Amino acid sequence: MLSKNKIKFIRSLEQKKYRRQEGAFVAEGHKTVGDLLSEGFKPLFVVHTEEWNTPVPLPHNVEEIIVSDEELRKASLLAHPQQVIGVFILPEEKLFSAKETTEKELILCLDGVQDPGNLGTIIRTADWFGIRHIVCSQQTADAFAPKVVQATMGSIARVQVHYGDITSILKELNEDTPIYGTFLEGDNIYAQELKNNGVIVMGNEGNGISEEVEKLVTHKITIPSYHISSTTAESLNVSIATAIICSEFRRQNVKLL
Repeated sequence: MLSKNKIKFIRSLEQKKYRRQEGAFVAEGHKTVGDLLSEGFKPLFVVHTEEWNTPVPLPHNVEEIIVSDEELRKASLLAHPQQVIGVFILPEEKLFSAKETTEKELILCLDGVQDPGNLGTIIRTADWFGIRHIVCSQQTADAFAPKVVQATMGSIARVQVHYGDITSILKELNEDTPIYGTFLEGDNIYAQELKNNGVIVMGNEGNGISEEVEKLVTHKITIPSYHISSTTAESLNVSIATAIICSEFRRQNVKLL
């Protein structure tokens, strides 16, 4: 039996202030919950139907609540619930040095990406292309918002997302660290020699990269349009652009991975 208090608690975690206050977040669905459990994320409790099969044994002290489809629907934040809801403890911020990391590998830097779906897709894209760290400005959406977690399809379990003053973070990098920024007036990405380390900066959906961050960009790049008519889309969606850019970086440097 799922109590009204439990339902209220789950639904409260849709708001950032309660996620921070309770130190918890919500994940739903076999893939997302399964990946979080497999990667060692700690659940406070798990609500699921009889049909759900956990991919790994639940910790012995975790509350497990078996419910009907109707009960799950009442608690779910999704239009179409997927057998299981996991309430997990927010992970502690791990030690991370952008300066040291960018000496050897690529990181993504998000300057005000505000749409939860875009952020979730970018996290999933980073996971696919082997990018382990994403640095976000404080204006970027919360990585543990339910819509973001859902859009990652489990990748939030493997990609570390850090928040901070990205201008300060970029200023602290070694002078020879390449900082790639995406601009409509940038150089054709397919005509550039791209390194296997450094930073890829992606900007806000409407305003692009902020002026403060733009001053720190060492390589301005763009994805060229191949339209055949006089009119075309104004720009690409930021999550799609991120995937294309990451793909080109990996294509050029696959022999080094």
